[in-house]
Amino acid sequence: MERARVLLLDVAPGELLGRELERLLGHGLAVTLNLRRVADPAGVRAAWTGRVDFTDVDGFDETALIAETVRGGIGFHAVKSRAGVPLRAAFLAAATDPALANRLRVIGRAGAGTDHVELAAAVRLGVAVTHTPASNANAVAEFALAQLFALTRSLVAHNTSAHQGSWSPQLTPAVELSELTLGIVGLGRIGRALADRATALGLAVQGFARSPAEPGPVPRAASLAALLATSDAVSLHLPLTAQTRGLIGRSELALMRPGSILLNTARGGIVDEQALADALRDPAHPLAAAAVDTFEHEHAAFASPLFGLPNALLTPHVAGMTRAAMATAALRCADHIAALLAGRPAGVPVVTG
Repeated sequence: MERARVLLLDVAPGELLGRELERLLGHGLAVTLNLRRVADPAGVRAAWTGRVDFTDVDGFDETALIAETVRGGIGFHAVKSRAGVPLRAAFLAAATDPALANRLRVIGRAGAGTDHVELAAAVRLGVAVTHTPASNANAVAEFALAQLFALTRSLVAHNTSAHQGSWSPQLTPAVELSELTLGIVGLGRIGRALADRATALGLAVQGFARSPAEPGPVPRAASLAALLATSDAVSLHLPLTAQTRGLIGRSELALMRPGSILLNTARGGIVDEQALADALRDPAHPLAAAAVDTFEHEHAAFASPLFGLPNALLTPHVAGMTRAAMATAALRCADHIAALLAGRPAGVPVVTG
């Protein structure tokens, strides 16, 4: 029986690469590894030739990705990504063309969220889309706290000043975390993990979620507006959907407390970046600073109006990139793909909208 074919658009880095490949091969899958984002492609070729096939394609170039997927009329049964390569309607239509020997049936994301996939097209074409929710919950929660520490204690400014040979004592005393109220927008796995850690550090915590309130340890604000107006720092932990796109815009930012901080480790499109940049440039605006790990335009098209603002702490979507989180995501994603291809969907998260 012919093995199901899987295209790895991006593999886990470092020693995790081998673990991910062994997991997929252990499931009896035929793996084609994209070398475009591999740190040592020559070494990987030497180590894995004969066990996996190789390609080298820019996944963010849709035309090139489609060409690779349909090359020779062979196709792939599954595609796995980690860094959110966009898989839109044109790609999905090409990858499920009946003329292909192997029609796309599964898309796996090693990480939380599936906004990189055009879900309506996937459902229409019979492609199951799975991801690994909770695999990075602890990592992202820790990172949000790191953002908060960095901004409340002006670590970046002090570091820059010291490296320039300037001994500049802080003229205005910093606040301690126990003096602050943290508002968490989105009380899923990451939001709850952050609430646990923040509470242990002495912060007052409140949350807001669109889902009906359930009994739990995080007090609920009556509305998003109420949370924004009564929090010293606001951390976003929502998926990007039609309902959450642009959720934080000019009017929402204007509601925030004087001297407040916004943290975004969720998705870039949730925040109006231009409105955020304008707020951070305005010394009279209540928002004092922001830490942003996710952007509207990332990767090859990475651009933001936040560039150059001293009160904007910017990082390249790395909140969930710890060894433990990435290993969990990679191996769990491999298991999900194999289960769906084998017709065993029980327990596998499949996103339809």
